[in-house]
Amino acid sequence: MAARKKPAATAKTVLVTGAAGSLAKRVIARLHPTYNVIAVDFRHKVDLDGGIPSYRVETHKRDFEDVFRSHKIDAIIHIGRIFAHESDRHRRYNANVLGMKKLLELAKRYGVGQIIVHSTFLVYGATAYNPALLDEDQPLKASEVTQELVDSVELESLANIFLWKHPELNITILRPCTVLGPGVRNTMSILLARPMVPVLVGFSPMMQFLHVDDMADAIKVAFEQNKPGIYNVAPDDWIAYQDAVEQSGCRRLPILSVPPAIPRMVSNLLNWNAFFPAYMIDFFKYPVVIDGKLFREAFDWRPKRNLNDIFSYYRRQKLPAG
Repeated sequence: MAARKKPAATAKTVLVTGAAGSLAKRVIARLHPTYNVIAVDFRHKVDLDGGIPSYRVETHKRDFEDVFRSHKIDAIIHIGRIFAHESDRHRRYNANVLGMKKLLELAKRYGVGQIIVHSTFLVYGATAYNPALLDEDQPLKASEVTQELVDSVELESLANIFLWKHPELNITILRPCTVLGPGVRNTMSILLARPMVPVLVGFSPMMQFLHVDDMADAIKVAFEQNKPGIYNVAPDDWIAYQDAVEQSGCRRLPILSVPPAIPRMVSNLLNWNAFFPAYMIDFFKYPVVIDGKLFREAFDWRPKRNLNDIFSYYRRQKLPAG
């Protein structure tokens, strides 16, 4: 096997956070042949090939600055974020919001010239009054609907403030739809991996899904083309939630949707916080479909994997061994 080619001495140095996650690992694999990569994760030090420096550090603590002192960082791709099902609200706020603030301040102090922020479509919030397609100018209402998404909205708000106040940082904010695929551990991925999943009687909202490899490609394209701004990242197709459940090989478990307290009570009583959390109930009732046209046209990007490619991974998980 041929040895991996080392990046040129003049290549940019890119810090990637959340390095233990499936998406970040794919981004690192795409960047490493051309760029110098530094990996950071708050969970544990990630062992990576090719001599990539790796650190276990919490971004909101002092130790994070040591990484900037040790390396001349040209760009940051911020993927690391704690999901609601992974931790309590206090720790999540510290990591997501205070960590974002620290990262931006350090980037400004140490002359970082580009930042990619991986956000989420969840910041739009799920309500019955959402338009058919949500573009980047729509207000972020998630924190008005549930306190569990306050940190996601504040994280992006901080990035937005620095985007306009400090143009030298060249900040690009990406709001992807639901990302699925091998290794992904978000709410929807955990849900579709189950043999039986809850569905709300009378509701099957339209949803969008993006393969984790396509999202990694999108991040790489956004980094290399460096066009600051805010972009939804999504395919131009969508599918009803209950159809997605069926195509993923899951059986449906009907849950009464009225009165509204019932599905929340069921979720709490059965401890379904990882895959059907009470704060996400409205996302299983009302469509939150984002318009990804701006990103697709600005970066000449299209997803390569279709819905069958995505759902077939979850179907295969349910096949008997042998």
